[in-house]
Amino acid sequence: MLFPTTIAGSLPKPEWLAEPNKLWAPWKSSGEELARAKRDATMLAVKLQEDAGVDIVTEGEQARQHFVHGFLEKIEGIDFAHKVEMGIRKDRYKAMVPQVVAPLRLKGRVHAIEARVARTHTTHKLKFTLPGPMTIIDTIADQYYGDRVKMAFAFAELLNEEAKALQADGVDVIQFDEPAFNVYMDEVSDWGITALERAAEGLTCATAVHICYGYGIKANTDWKETLGSEWRQYEDIFPAIAKSPIQQVAIECRNSKVPLELLGLLKGKIVQAGVIDVASDTVETAEDVVKVIDAVSKFVPKSNIVATTNCGMAPMHRDIAEAKLVALGAGAKLARQRLG
Repeated sequence: MLFPTTIAGSLPKPEWLAEPNKLWAPWKSSGEELARAKRDATMLAVKLQEDAGVDIVTEGEQARQHFVHGFLEKIEGIDFAHKVEMGIRKDRYKAMVPQVVAPLRLKGRVHAIEARVARTHTTHKLKFTLPGPMTIIDTIADQYYGDRVKMAFAFAELLNEEAKALQADGVDVIQFDEPAFNVYMDEVSDWGITALERAAEGLTCATAVHICYGYGIKANTDWKETLGSEWRQYEDIFPAIAKSPIQQVAIECRNSKVPLELLGLLKGKIVQAGVIDVASDTVETAEDVVKVIDAVSKFVPKSNIVATTNCGMAPMHRDIAEAKLVALGAGAKLARQRLG
């Protein structure tokens, strides 16, 4: 299929997921109530994507509070009880983060339930997202390893363990989210790509890395105002990514200042081109989506383009996110008719 569609990652959570006790009062255990709510929210996220015409669906990250911390919660050696304030993404903003206080080990499976629920309830290809090693260490405080790189590779080992299990669950595409890649450009080439490769080592399903300028939250939009008229940061890291065995790269392409000719540096890669702006409440039209796909096709072979969103949609109002999903599906369909 020309121009298949997917989403970059998260979807807004249903309002009732925040207070599952109100919905699931008949069950005795609050833990069981929350588990049921997460399961049903995952099923709903899959159905919404299918109805919108999305070809490669995700579980919408409905069972996670945060795209990084949702993975960390199942790891021994992390202290969530005593969070500390830390600058994130080179001090772009401050956050209260857990601390690494002992050797890192998985307590067991991390995302088995939601992956299996999604796999059971769709015949579509299934993509699953995990945080990348560099982004993890930029979102947690270190009180044990004393070395950023050493800690990143410790996380890469655990990511690889869970990624292989997700593949066995029937996941077709495993995507590592690395927004830190557009902040620490020198480190990406020095060790970031190598750590990412360790996280994906041995996988036979499709592998992807998602790099972006972030959600449409104020800290990110303010930061983007400082980046100038052309965002050429990717020019420094795309050549290194092109040499890696990672097969796909998800990148924002709509309403960003990234020169699309930079995509030509990703020779041989599948480009998940962000054709939906998640930093704006304006809902795209199918025509808008076609225009972006057409522009990307000047630098990426049509057979290597997957239409996606610029980033996850978690902070968006749900009705707007759903409307944007419909635009994504309709726009890709129209692009197949016009550009195929």
